Amino acid sequence: MSIGTPFHPRTAPRNRKQQWREWAGYLAASAYSDHHDIEYTAIREAAALIDVSPLYKVRVAGPDAERLVDRVVTRDATKIAVGQVVYTPWCDERGKVLDDGTVHRLGLTEFRWTSAEPNVRWLTLNAAGLDVTIEDTSEAVAALALQGPRSRAVLEAATGTSFADLAYFRRRPAVIAGVEIDVSRTGYTGDLGYELWIPAEAATAVWDELVRAGEPFGLRPVGLAALDLARLEAGFILLEVDYTSARRAENAEQAYSPFEIGLGRLVRFDKADYVGKRALLAEQRAGGPPRRLVGLTLDWAEIEAAYAAQDLAPALSPVVDRSPRPVFGPGGRQIGRVTSLGWSPLLKAAIALASLPAEYDTPGRRVAVEWSVEGRRGRVAATVTPLPFLDLDRRRR
Repeated sequence: MSIGTPFHPRTAPRNRKQQWREWAGYLAASAYSDHHDIEYTAIREAAALIDVSPLYKVRVAGPDAERLVDRVVTRDATKIAVGQVVYTPWCDERGKVLDDGTVHRLGLTEFRWTSAEPNVRWLTLNAAGLDVTIEDTSEAVAALALQGPRSRAVLEAATGTSFADLAYFRRRPAVIAGVEIDVSRTGYTGDLGYELWIPAEAATAVWDELVRAGEPFGLRPVGLAALDLARLEAGFILLEVDYTSARRAENAEQAYSPFEIGLGRLVRFDKADYVGKRALLAEQRAGGPPRRLVGLTLDWAEIEAAYAAQDLAPALSPVVDRSPRPVFGPGGRQIGRVTSLGWSPLLKAAIALASLPAEYDTPGRRVAVEWSVEGRRGRVAATVTPLPFLDLDRRRR
């Protein structure tokens, strides 16, 4: 049975239609408004407050904390400075991705690890022989994503301090409503934004102060439907949608290396040994994996034609479609599948992430995507498009 997060006393009254999703055993709002489009607009034009407490949080501390992190992730943990955050995947011994998430360096011998799935057991197994403490702090730490072009103004109003100097993927402590919190300049929207890590017992006090401070800036609570659309525009992957964790893969086809899901840039071979390094190095020496994650922009004229053939107006799902659908190449042969598909209000286009053969990882390549109208299957043309679809300078400035 799902339970409320530490913010539930504040989110539940706002979710008048009881639009909830289950996320890691918690109730997470799908949308607070009658329709999530107004919440999407808050992300892109004002400020959004998103409860991301269901993320798993782990504290890794001790003299060998850095060695453990470096032993597990594909990035070089010895180069993570205190106050820095890195996004990284971690793999099994076959070089297949178990999960992806962020690692925050809180001190010389202390890290905070965040992820979509529990990883305490995996970290513990790899900590053999190391002087390190691994603590699951998921329930003790609540989390809010404060995102959007006016998020900095809201944060500064709530803390009374400037955050103009907090660089992209950096973190520092702050105080809101007398509560000591940690702030990282990170997020899952592809926009300017921050994530706030808050003692669970003080969650509602921080929420209340943010809502008060954010009122002049158009701050709005936002649910997962709008977040899902923003992350698709930003080209961010979602576990168990755009790839399958190697823990759950039932066959070789369902297991992915970082290079197959757009994370190859985060793999380092010039560092100490880590889980999966040997397999990933062999994969690259063999020419790389046979498939890639690519962006697709669908041909709107062909979508219109598919509906017009049945005397219907064109209609797209207002939420991201996570159901896989076939992608076809020359001769009508299926070559891959779409993993996430949606309509971008800002780009005015139907966009998708898709897993395709490596030779299709070239902008401008043309493919076809299955498209059904009233039960009749058809196909619409699509063009391979560089990721991210939406790249906003303000998220880094």
